[in-house]
Formats: sequence, structure tokens, C-alpha cells
Amino acid sequence: MSNQLKTISPIDDSVYVERDYATADDINSALNRAQLAQKSWKNVPLEERKKRCTAMVDAFVAKKVAIAEEICWQMGRPIASAAGEVAGMEERARKMIELADAGLAPVKLDEKEGFERWIQREALGVMFVIAPWNYPYLTAINAIMPAILAGNSVILKHSAQTPLCAERLFEAFVAGGLPEGVFQYLHLNHADTEAVIKDERISHVAFTGSVPGGEMVEKAAAGRFIGIGLELGGKDPAYIRADADIANAVDTTMDGAFYNSGQSCCGIERIYVHESIHDEFVKQATKWVKALKLGRSDDPDTSMGPVVRASAADFVRGQTTEAISQGATAHIAGDDFAEDEPGSAYLAPQLLSNVDHTMRVMTEESFGPVVGIQKVSSDEQAIELMNDSEYGLTASIFTRDIDKGVELGQQVETGTFFVNRCDYLDPDLAWTGIKNSGHGCTLSVLGYESVTRPKSFHIKKSV
Repeated sequence: MSNQLKTISPIDDSVYVERDYATADDINSALNRAQLAQKSWKNVPLEERKKRCTAMVDAFVAKKVAIAEEICWQMGRPIASAAGEVAGMEERARKMIELADAGLAPVKLDEKEGFERWIQREALGVMFVIAPWNYPYLTAINAIMPAILAGNSVILKHSAQTPLCAERLFEAFVAGGLPEGVFQYLHLNHADTEAVIKDERISHVAFTGSVPGGEMVEKAAAGRFIGIGLELGGKDPAYIRADADIANAVDTTMDGAFYNSGQSCCGIERIYVHESIHDEFVKQATKWVKALKLGRSDDPDTSMGPVVRASAADFVRGQTTEAISQGATAHIAGDDFAEDEPGSAYLAPQLLSNVDHTMRVMTEESFGPVVGIQKVSSDEQAIELMNDSEYGLTASIFTRDIDKGVELGQQVETGTFFVNRCDYLDPDLAWTGIKNSGHGCTLSVLGYESVTRPKSFHIKKSV
């Protein structure tokens, strides 16, 4: 096995980053530093922790132009939208700083004569964060920021596709005045990643990635009795009711399906449309998709870049070809996007109708620029199909009847439910999933519960 990490840019297949993997000594030293630093950091007043983290965000945002360009080259996000990752990271980080007082405040209990009682939240120790490439800063900061604010130290292992993201976060924390050892990163291969999870110096693991990756984390941590946060896959549905604003539903769901070339765990991957408006929805959606510009991510005019690698594109091509052979109708022709290069990471977007749940494209996570549109005759049928999935991350209903939308939302098996929007994380709300979408919670006040443990104080006063 090579001892060097190489990041191949999907833009032109060039080697964009080369880094040595951490050695056994590097890993051991990092774990020792993290453990030692955390013992002091947990005693630093919260106001000081907030100040250091705020300075970190300021330092990070100051380099947003360079960071956006690196995102573009590492994972293929169009340069025109790559800066949005920095803005999103800033929003989430500042919100978690704002919520720290409430999230970490002691729980007050009713007075009991002769006693003092309270519950406080204590840091866990050393957290190991494993972050993915598709939203390399947003997914990472969800776990990192509350962990550090709560008094933990953090070791970050970022995807081999986006190693510079770990380095940029480290630089920003250093600039913000974070003490040495409180935040570190390691470039690790798979075997060493598992070894770190198993190490007794790790107190919690936060993983974002695939279902098989989540299974690896659970197996590696088995028997250690530590907390594990898993944000895994999604096959997120949208239902367009007969009374929906079609233009808004088309614009919102198409953006939710094709932004970031469909490489979003909470992107729209299947759409159910009431039969009375189905044909009009498909017509408008097809027009919307044909207006996309597929091309190099470093071209400012590109609205959809390549997927992360050729093998990912081939997987989506296989799903699409199979669905068409089973009777699905493709609404985007091969000559609509001349930039599509079979066998490459450049993959044209595709809309499929006449689909059903016998097709993989409607049940298996695609993680690419394809979406199936299925006709339904009732709310009941739509809800049944939305719930017919091994995943449960987000779900959306488009309707002018908000009360009805909320009523239907109570029946949908999902972590986050939207009405008239999709594919968005509000940092004031808990980010969580059910079924094979994982378990645990980040963001919101509740996001502090997974990075701390409760400690109860029961004091009997002197007579």
C-alpha cells in the first residue's frame, strides 16, 4: 500500500494534492497531545472558548476566495457556487457559538428542602471526526465546532479527496488562538482510521459518509461503549400535491436534485407528483434541467460540474440505463449536453418518468445528477411510497395547504420534514436521520448533547 495520498481533480484528472499519510508515531503523538490539551481546555471558561472559536471563523472567512478555488479543484464544485460552502460554514459555526450558552447550561431543578441538586454537561474527552468530500466544510463543522466549544479536543480525518480542507480548518484555529493540541488533523488510510477508532484515548466518533462506512465505524468501536454519531446515506423524496405552486415546486426540487451535481446526502433523489399536474411538472422540469450548463468547475459560467470521479459517474449511468431498459422515459437526450463524456466524470443531468420502485434509481442512493418522477393518484399513495425506503434523512411536500402539509408530514418517516422547500440545513434545527440514514444529532441546542455527558450533583446541606 502506498504511503502517500493523492487527490485526483475531477476537472482534468490531474494530481491536485499529494500528502504523506500519518505514520504510527504521528498518530500516537497526536492522540497524546489531544488528550493532554483537553484536560486544560475543558477548564477554560466558556466565554473564552467562544472568543477563540469566533476568531477562528473570522480567520477562515478571510481566506474564502482561495478556499473556494480549492473546493472547486478538489471535488468539482463549480467556482460560481463554491463560495457558498464558506458562507454556509460561517452560518453554522456562528450559530453554534451563539447556542453554546443554552446548550451547555446546567439543568435547573425544582428546589428541594435540605438539598442542592443540578445536572451539568461535561466534555467527553478526545473526539474523532471523519468528514466526507461532498460538503467538506459544512459536514465537518457540524461536529467540530460544538465539540470544541463544549471543552473537547478534536482530531479530524478528512476525505482523501479533500485533504486541504483539514489543513485550512487547522490554520484558522491556529489563527484564532486555539491552544496547541485542541484541534488537529491526520491524513489517514483506512486501516489507520479503524485503529484510531479503536484507540482507548478516543471518547467519541462522529462520521459522515456511506452506509458501509458507518458499518465500519460501528464494528471498529464495538465493545468500547463510546458515543458514535453517524450521518449516512439518503434517498430523499418530494411529493408535489395537486394544489402546489408548480413553478416553485419545479425550481426548488430541481435545484435540490442537481445542485452539487446531485452529490448531497439530503438532495432530492425521487419525486412523486399528483397525476393531475404530472405532465406539466415534467414539462417544466425538463426545461429547467436543459438550461443547466455542464462543464469544467473552474469556468465561471458552469452551473453543474463533473461528479467526483469517473467511477461515480459510471454508477449513475448504470442506474439510468437499467431504468430505461425497464420502461422509464428519459427526458434529456444525449445531444442536449455535448460535454457528457462516457467513461469520464462529466455526466449529463437526467430526468426519468414512468418509473416505479422496482427500479434501482428509485430505491438505491444515486448520489449523482439523476432524479425519477413517479405519478401518484392520492396523498395516501404518495406517503406510502415516500416511506418505502431504507433511508430517512429529509422529505418534502409542496402544497398551498400548509396545515395539510404538516398533517401529512407527521406520517413521513424522516429526520427533517419540509413544506415548500428542500435540501437545506437550518442550524437552529436538529440535524438527524432515521433508518439507514444513521443516528445521532448535530446542530441546534440539541447538538451539544452528543458531545457532552450529563453529570448529576446531589448535595445534602448541613443540619
